[in-house]
Amino acid sequence: MPFSQELKPKKPLNKRSSWPELWFKDKALKHVVFKMQLDSLTRARPPESEKKVALDFTSLLSDELLLRILSNLPVSQRKTNSLVCKRWLSLQGRLVHSVKLLDWNFLLSGRLLSRFPNLTDVDLVAACIDSPRNSGILLTHKLLSVHLDADFSPGGFVPEDNLLPPATIDRGLRVLARGCPNLRKLVLIAANEAGLSSVAEECPTLQELELHHCTDLALHGISACKNLQILKLIGTVDGFYSSLVSDIGLTFLANGCKRLVKLELSGCEGSYDGIKAIGQCCQMLEELMLCDHRMDGGWMAALSFCENLKTLKLQSCKRIDPTPGPVEHLGSLPALQRLQLQRCQLRDQQSVKSLFLICDAVREMDFQDCWGLDNEMFSFASHCRRVKSLSLEGCSLLTTDCLESVILSWKELQSLRVVSCNNIKDSEVTPALSSLFSVLKELKWRPDSRSLLSSGLAGSGVGKKKGRLFKKI
Repeated sequence: MPFSQELKPKKPLNKRSSWPELWFKDKALKHVVFKMQLDSLTRARPPESEKKVALDFTSLLSDELLLRILSNLPVSQRKTNSLVCKRWLSLQGRLVHSVKLLDWNFLLSGRLLSRFPNLTDVDLVAACIDSPRNSGILLTHKLLSVHLDADFSPGGFVPEDNLLPPATIDRGLRVLARGCPNLRKLVLIAANEAGLSSVAEECPTLQELELHHCTDLALHGISACKNLQILKLIGTVDGFYSSLVSDIGLTFLANGCKRLVKLELSGCEGSYDGIKAIGQCCQMLEELMLCDHRMDGGWMAALSFCENLKTLKLQSCKRIDPTPGPVEHLGSLPALQRLQLQRCQLRDQQSVKSLFLICDAVREMDFQDCWGLDNEMFSFASHCRRVKSLSLEGCSLLTTDCLESVILSWKELQSLRVVSCNNIKDSEVTPALSSLFSVLKELKWRPDSRSLLSSGLAGSGVGKKKGRLFKKI
């Protein structure tokens, strides 16, 4: 009997499964893989909401705290910090207290004060001069800088036509005065009475004022500046502009600004009456500087009314006082501490003698690059018996003999500085002068480039006083 068997298909051989097959068999693993892929896609392309909104941790800080942080950063970083966001731009503007304005419309529009609400120091000179900003010609003076056209007129680099109209300047000053009640310093040009009056009324804390192209009538406008302490008046600058400041304006000034401590008159006219009014009314005045003055003869006799004056400076003056008047009418300055002459032309012996007589109580003298200061003129300095410090620089007409005779008469001299005075020679230093050098507290002796006295003093004992070395080169 034949044997029958049902044939069954062979069972396939077990095949080793791969890792991907094992992962995707499990639903949980499938979910993990899908989540990983989704996260990677999310990181590659953030949603629109995340593109527009970024977390700003500084928003958690108050304005006051963030201002304290920003104020401690270097000033060089302020421009960069203001670009971070609008809030930082506003806060950085609150930290700015001093600006030099270039565009007058920026003031008239109110943007200046909204951008910088805490201004205390404002310079408006450049904005008041209509000059080409893209010009390659920049003329710089010690008082101002202006851009020039190629066809400029050498008669005056700042003509009247290049200045803003007075009404425009007045309107800008009113805007500034209303927006800056805490203003402390202001510099401007060609202002008139109305504009300055608004500043005087709205800015009671104004302490320092610099007026270019100033006139007598403009000075009437600042008579209400009761707390003004420092004033600089520029009437005329040769080659740039010309205006008049006379005894009338100085009298307005004296009757209004009685708390002046420092006064500088540059290119101003006047006479005995104007200086007398200032001396009588401004009794707190401690420093007076005259630069390139146009004073009439006899003005110097009025200095004696400035009883509390401590510093008198004459700078770039073509003359001192051609007719100072009788000696008995000159008076003196009992509180004077320092007399300084820089780049002055000393042409008249009588005026120099009168100056020394008025300043007979001075303690410090400083002469720098004064043309004409010879032995006979400098010998009048022996009237000043209380001098403790003398500085001579660029006085090429003085000799060693004259210097010695004057400083040996000063019993209180403690400091001596002689630089670039070519007629003062090392070889002419006498034993008496060497003995004086040995007791000075401070000595700088370089009358010319070939001076060997300083090196020769080493080891000689000169320059020592009770074991202390004085300064020398």
